[in-house]
Amino acid sequence: MNIDKHYDQSLDPSWILEQVRSAYPAGADLFQLAPLDQLHIGGIKASERLLRHLDPTRHHRILDIGSGAGGLMRQASAMGFSMIGLDITHRLNRLNHGLNDRFAGPVRNPIITGDAHHLPFADQSLDLVLFQHSFLNMPDNLRVLSECRRVLKPGGALLMHEVVCGQQPEQMQFPVPWAEDATHSHLVEAGVLKQQLQQAGFVNVQLDDWSDEALAWRHRQLQKEESGHVSRAALSPAMILGSRFAAMGRNLVSNLQSHAIRVVEVIATRP
Repeated sequence: MNIDKHYDQSLDPSWILEQVRSAYPAGADLFQLAPLDQLHIGGIKASERLLRHLDPTRHHRILDIGSGAGGLMRQASAMGFSMIGLDITHRLNRLNHGLNDRFAGPVRNPIITGDAHHLPFADQSLDLVLFQHSFLNMPDNLRVLSECRRVLKPGGALLMHEVVCGQQPEQMQFPVPWAEDATHSHLVEAGVLKQQLQQAGFVNVQLDDWSDEALAWRHRQLQKEESGHVSRAALSPAMILGSRFAAMGRNLVSNLQSHAIRVVEVIATRP
């Protein structure tokens, strides 16, 4: 299965957008859309924490690689930042476009269907590139990081909120939101990721482990899911991930508890 098929198989953008319109006819705000468009570990609060690094005086052209349903982009837009979204999954891009129309706020975010291994941007044309739970689907890390370095201006930043391989990778359980099995789960250890960034030409690489907060958040979400709260909500991750979502949520908790995975923030600079 290609990675776009993993995300496409349960995804019906037209049906989802009709559910959003029906639930929020006057337009949905960031928190109302979050169960649908903030599918990374930590949800909207993790995005808020990541976006604190954006600087309006320096970050004018921003690329969100693996933008998915666009929650991070709309959250940044509410802060006054415009992002370019790039995702390999065309249906997710259609959903992102549609959710922009149903968002109760201003959005000016172009969205492109494309591959991070071959970024469709000129050399030194961007101020910041970010990944949020998307680098884990990239099979050729060095190629992707080299492309990021190419399109960033000198002094530009690379920012990540990512899942990495933990100390006990043999404990990994599938499915997880980004993969049915190990075929499309391209996790590396945090130390290896730092080495790859340096090999691609980045400097000042900083890593911050968010795993404890991620596990606490995932526990809270699991309690909501098992209580039926999520199934009664107007919007839910299952609209995108389908019936697999329940197992994925349980496996995330197990994988964090067993140290099969870690969650990190990464910041690096293009010299």
